Amino acid sequence: MAGSFNKVILLGNLTRDVELKSTQSGQSVANIGLAVNRRWRTPDGEQREETTFIDCEAWGKTAEMIAQYFSKGRPVLLEGRLRLDTWQDKDSGQNRSKLKVLVENFSFVDSKPGAGGGGGGGGDSHGGASRPARPTRPQTQSEPGISEDDIPF
Repeated sequence: MAGSFNKVILLGNLTRDVELKSTQSGQSVANIGLAVNRRWRTPDGEQREETTFIDCEAWGKTAEMIAQYFSKGRPVLLEGRLRLDTWQDKDSGQNRSKLKVLVENFSFVDSKPGAGGGGGGGGDSHGGASRPARPTRPQTQSEPGISEDDIPF
């Protein structure tokens, strides 16, 4: 295989308020709990649902923006990559590991009052320059001959 690909896109609700911390060097890091629901119907017609709980981590400006605009229960679309953290348990000395999503970008799903109303945000996973917010509807100025009145939304 010539290369590899590691991309995760998740749509779910926060299971707790975002926990924002700073490293000793002043870098912001946010720990995020996400619940993703899957619904399906069995061959017998019975409705089923399962919830997957996912630990996520964001860094830099992305972490700060998520902590500022999101709280428990709020829906969010997260983009990132999987990362396996490994460590040795202090008490037992056993090797431990945990798979988490390293958030590289996010988008608002709802438009809660005072929450910025549908923009997007993000940046690289280690706090570099952030990407510009993605518009939620087409920019009318870039379409010559179309006025605001012509757009149905």
